[in-house]
Amino acid sequence: MDPEAFLDLANQVTKLNPFPYFDIAHCAITCFYVREDIGSGALAFSRKHPLATWFSSMFSIFAGGLLANFLLGEPVLGAVKNNNQLLLATAVWYVIFYSPFDIGYKVVKFLPFKVVLSAMKEVYRCKKVHDGVTHAAKLFPTGYLIMVLVGTVKGNGSGFVKIMERLFRGVWTPTAIDIMGPSFPTKASIAAAIIFVLDKKTDIISAPHALVYFGITIFFVYFKLSSMLLGIHDPFVPFENLFCAVFLGGVWDSLQRAVSGGKAPAGDQARADAKPEAAKKKD
Repeated sequence: MDPEAFLDLANQVTKLNPFPYFDIAHCAITCFYVREDIGSGALAFSRKHPLATWFSSMFSIFAGGLLANFLLGEPVLGAVKNNNQLLLATAVWYVIFYSPFDIGYKVVKFLPFKVVLSAMKEVYRCKKVHDGVTHAAKLFPTGYLIMVLVGTVKGNGSGFVKIMERLFRGVWTPTAIDIMGPSFPTKASIAAAIIFVLDKKTDIISAPHALVYFGITIFFVYFKLSSMLLGIHDPFVPFENLFCAVFLGGVWDSLQRAVSGGKAPAGDQARADAKPEAAKKKD
């Protein structure tokens, strides 16, 4: 492809208006996963608790904006001030949960449609990360960590509010938060936010901004489709394992086990010994 044509394509991607088509994709995939999270009894649950499913879905759809506003000290409910977006999200929620013969849910679940909607959602995710970094940079021009945090929660806010989202449905899962075990969308949002910060605030990246944005968009879409079609769920895992082994005690733990003849570290052994004792007391 001609370099000028490629750059023109990248510029067009940066100027995409997400409303309404990309918003529809984002809402559809989010409501779909909310329904999947409810489980096999989702249909009966939605009939019995429509308000709970609506709050749960809206909270997930607008989670990025809600969290970003909270972190930046802005009105939290400002994330849902756009009536058109709220009505669109509600319409999509209704189609996923209450369409005749459950056709809305079945269409989104059908793999070709799901692939297209997921790809569109990843394009939207890149825009949200970029907008989060840009907005935080205006308020805190030298707050690089703040920019990364806001960009990350804008990109995958639903991963950080899953505890509250499930609580709307009467389910308490205190470990269901991306801080405990970051998902790939969260890791990718962190990486994208860091690149956007480097692009905006330093001279490390010399490529045009449109190419940087387009490259991150391709990264999001490619790995999402790889996850759905090829089973490549998290390309960051090998690097995480290497980093943990070198810098977070992995090497030293292995060395300690080798020196002690394969025995577990003292702290781990003490916890292991405490378990049978606790079980006896419980009996």
